[in-house]
Amino acid sequence: MTETAQLLERFRRGGEFLASLTTGAAGAELDFVPEGGVMGIRSIVCGLMDGEMFEHGVFSALIAENSPAIPTFDAAAWAAGLNYRSRKFSGAVELFRRIRAENHDLLKDLEPEAWGRRGLHPKLGKITLAEVFVNHLEHTEGKILYIREIRALYKAFRQTGMTS
Repeated sequence: MTETAQLLERFRRGGEFLASLTTGAAGAELDFVPEGGVMGIRSIVCGLMDGEMFEHGVFSALIAENSPAIPTFDAAAWAAGLNYRSRKFSGAVELFRRIRAENHDLLKDLEPEAWGRRGLHPKLGKITLAEVFVNHLEHTEGKILYIREIRALYKAFRQTGMTS
């Protein structure tokens, strides 16, 4: 299996990984922010959902256009402006899964040369589809693993009243 195929398989499994990791999360646990943290599970999942939709546009532009401008994603602005703390959690998980599946379908059969298509990012400069994809994959996986950590901290907090 090629490195690209391995990355695409990790990417494909991301929606199910998020869904399984958040199964049973509800109530106060969704909005619990550990000491030193910034967001709870609900806000992180909403950010992942919006980020996945955002990246669909980026992936599509890089595939379809010649040297497109790649916009930045200001996660803090989206979280505040879209009021993540009041959003429906289950809908965000499901939409992330669906968009992730669509993104996988978009990317899985690309010719190798398509991964080298470039766009211009205001902070990163010239960037390839492969670089955007790997950055997005790693960022998303990191956030999903952080959710696991928050769930463990919430469980400890409930048992002891301490967050660390």
